Amino acid sequence: MPEDLSEIPANERVLLLPHCLRPSARCPGRPSREGFQCPPDCPVEECAIKVLRAEAERLGYKGVCIAPGGALALRYVQEKSPRLVVAVACQKELLEGMEAVAKLEKPPKVVALPLSRDGCVDTEVDVPAALCLLRAGLPSP
Repeated sequence: MPEDLSEIPANERVLLLPHCLRPSARCPGRPSREGFQCPPDCPVEECAIKVLRAEAERLGYKGVCIAPGGALALRYVQEKSPRLVVAVACQKELLEGMEAVAKLEKPPKVVALPLSRDGCVDTEVDVPAALCLLRAGLPSP
């Protein structure tokens, strides 16, 4: 579990997810300039992005970005100016992203969870661990 995050409310947090986490063969989402856009009625129940996005929204997060890479994710963080970034990605993207975020004028705190299986397509994350990170420091419902 990360250090105490209870001083950072959900509305000052953003979630960053990699678009490679989507089930590519069945995903109805589409890429856009703001990141990957999932339809509100996505039929793919086992999609980690769907589960994690829904929980971040339920908790009141400031935003969720499904990014194809670090440049879009960094721009999103700059635009949203959160106090906390919860990031899921491969180890390489996490390291590069954390270095880039640290150089911002007012860098947010970052908690990161590496993918459990990477490879740029149909990657996987430990969803229960990711849900724990999303909820860290927040009051129980």
